Amino acid sequence: MLEVADLHIVYPDHTPAVAGISFRLAPGEKAALLGANGAGKSTLLLALAGVLPPAGGAIVLDGAAYGKKNLPQLRQQAGLVFQDPDDQLFMPTIGEDAAFGLRNQGLAPELVERRVEKVLTELGIRALANRPSQRLSGGERRVAALATILVMEPRLLLLDEPTAFLDPRARRRLISLLQQRPEAQLIATHDPELARTLAGRVLLLKQGKLLADGPAEQILADAALLDEAGL
Repeated sequence: MLEVADLHIVYPDHTPAVAGISFRLAPGEKAALLGANGAGKSTLLLALAGVLPPAGGAIVLDGAAYGKKNLPQLRQQAGLVFQDPDDQLFMPTIGEDAAFGLRNQGLAPELVERRVEKVLTELGIRALANRPSQRLSGGERRVAALATILVMEPRLLLLDEPTAFLDPRARRRLISLLQQRPEAQLIATHDPELARTLAGRVLLLKQGKLLADGPAEQILADAALLDEAGL
């Protein structure tokens, strides 16, 4: 489904951010992108979402390589949920936030309404549709941000620190929701426990390079490896 081949990303000041990363992700697979702060996790997600252009290498989703001509279509298939939900929630109500991307695609109003209601119901926040994000809890805002991506019906979810700053109850609820989703998921985190709970596989990053890639239990049991990665 997703293939990343020798990917390089360079910051505007010419500092390497991602250096030669390669991996594949199968349909429906859940993998944790684990690493210390500054390891390149968020940068990699932005590249996979089509926001940052690669300086070298290739990203291929469902057989289509990322390029200028097909980038809008690929962005619909690889949905990025930002670490801060306020970066995605800017409309007067949650329902309008969820509908925003669909309306930009020019979908018929009836179809937009059906998709929004379906996703909000699936996520258990249908009752919040007419409320502004400022009046929601941190956990509710994270689920609402997820809804804005799921209405686009992506095949790949890119999640940047999805449980950061959540209380234990909200954290458990969000993890449960993600466990039930059929989409492939790449979850950036520096929390080994989240990686163990949510993903069967770990991609371990250090300074923009892929240090290890394998079963979550195996990598998370290797104290020396985690220490080397700054975890």
